[in-house]
Amino acid sequence: MTPSDRDPILRYSFEERLTHWIVGLAYLYLLLSGLALFTPHLYWLAAVLGGGPTVRFWHPWMGILFSVAILWMHRIWHADMRATEADRKWNQEIGKYVQNRDAEMPPAGRFNSGQKQFYWVMLWGMFLLLVTGIVMWLPEYISRSWMAVRPVMVMLHEIGALITLGAFIIHVYMGLFVVPGGFDAIAHGYVSRKWAQTHHRLWYNQIAGDEQRESHL
Repeated sequence: MTPSDRDPILRYSFEERLTHWIVGLAYLYLLLSGLALFTPHLYWLAAVLGGGPTVRFWHPWMGILFSVAILWMHRIWHADMRATEADRKWNQEIGKYVQNRDAEMPPAGRFNSGQKQFYWVMLWGMFLLLVTGIVMWLPEYISRSWMAVRPVMVMLHEIGALITLGAFIIHVYMGLFVVPGGFDAIAHGYVSRKWAQTHHRLWYNQIAGDEQRESHL
């Protein structure tokens, strides 16, 4: 039986959605608690999150959860995030994507180049935040030579936070406002065939081809 155009396509499995939401919520907590610890002007956020001592306790532990979840996500998606020739062509037309002219964009695979770039920024940003955060979190276990560069670790932690914050804001904005249906996909797992054709044509063609082969078996 040939699939109907109304039949939805599974875009994200339950494991993929679970991992994504753990990463996203953990990062959101880290963002808010980190801002509370970063400047007195935003310390009121600590009260919202349970108070200063609570924030100071949970911020590093949430960082560990975020790191583990990112590595879990990497195990699932690392093959999908490799750069391809289609990504190079997509990058050359990125202006059209920013203008929400998706129909004019070169066809993309399961993830477009922008999504892949966000993924790698968050992955490497996680390593930077983890290493510098551990130095700040457990100074009594750090050698004197490391303690001498602790101010550098603090600065690098802040740089990593700002870079990932910028990427996170763009990711959320694109998912909620620029690409209709993007949030529904990560919430429920399914997308329409028209959505798949419009935003990830190469991936849709692969799915459709697999379905045709199965229908002839």
